[in-house]
Amino acid sequence: MVERIRDFGSDNHAGVHREVMAALHRVNVGHVHSYGDDPYTDEAVARFREVLGPEVEVFFAFNGTGANVTALAALTQFYDAVICADTAHLHNDECGAPERVAGVKLLTVPAPDGKITPEGVTAQISERGDEHEVRPSVVSITQSSELGTVYSPDEIRALADCAHARGLRLHVDGARIANAAVSLGLELGQITGDCGVDVLSFGGTKNGLMLGEAVVFFNPELAQHYRYARKQGMQLASKMRFVAAQFTTLLTDDLWRRNAGHANAMAQALAERVRRIPGVEVVYEVQANAVFARLPLKVIPVLQQEIFFYPWDAKKGEVRWMTSFDTESADVEEFAALIEKTMAERNAW
Repeated sequence: MVERIRDFGSDNHAGVHREVMAALHRVNVGHVHSYGDDPYTDEAVARFREVLGPEVEVFFAFNGTGANVTALAALTQFYDAVICADTAHLHNDECGAPERVAGVKLLTVPAPDGKITPEGVTAQISERGDEHEVRPSVVSITQSSELGTVYSPDEIRALADCAHARGLRLHVDGARIANAAVSLGLELGQITGDCGVDVLSFGGTKNGLMLGEAVVFFNPELAQHYRYARKQGMQLASKMRFVAAQFTTLLTDDLWRRNAGHANAMAQALAERVRRIPGVEVVYEVQANAVFARLPLKVIPVLQQEIFFYPWDAKKGEVRWMTSFDTESADVEEFAALIEKTMAERNAW
């Protein structure tokens, strides 16, 4: 029997929420048609329309990279570019998939707090507009950002207005969209479609699902090419019911909110606890389920031997601690106590 261990490496490290696992068992009966032509997929799409609006078009994918890249592929031509933060997952953690699979160039914008601004977007839009340079066609933001910060509705609306005024679309990488909505105390639609978002990659894996993301088009006309982009991008599940049923459960009885709210609360608790430890500095505002901290370089590997987490900027001694729907208060206290003990011992080194 594997020992039960919880760490602070990633919300991807967590297991499957028991209600989601029950949903998988519930639909694991009999035969239904494949590739989404089944009642369970219809049910999931209906739930999305209840939450995000009756006109949305919804498609399911396996993972976040697949959702992002196929969404961008459906919005762009092979000579187009996507404007994103220099910290964006698209840019740093998708192994060139946007360039190779979607065929787009990424134009990055400095984002010291993880968020880009309309000014940053316009700086990447040339006045030339000729065939010697790529054509920016999409602005992509991450909500919550890679630094754990959250865009407000006003910030999203300003980016949408900036993009639309220049003929661009606004895409949201919403791997942690639920955490952002809970942080803001708003509904999912209030920080997406209501703010002018065109396409959303809706995260499920980081919020209690076994696997699965959804690509949501708020303008149905933009979805006309997506089915082909998804198939060519190897994101079309044959046994779609097992992806779709998870989302039905996530969007029922506020499970998405309960899971994300708990993860956010654990991050706040961890941040409050470690701020009291001399020599530990929390470097970004904790708004979702990520805590970024700066530690003495020698302390980091010592801590990692006991409880796993990732370094963020090793040269600066910055690390990232992620909390999940299944993180417990005891986990937070155990980790904080380990940091406190190790920091105290360091002073005697």
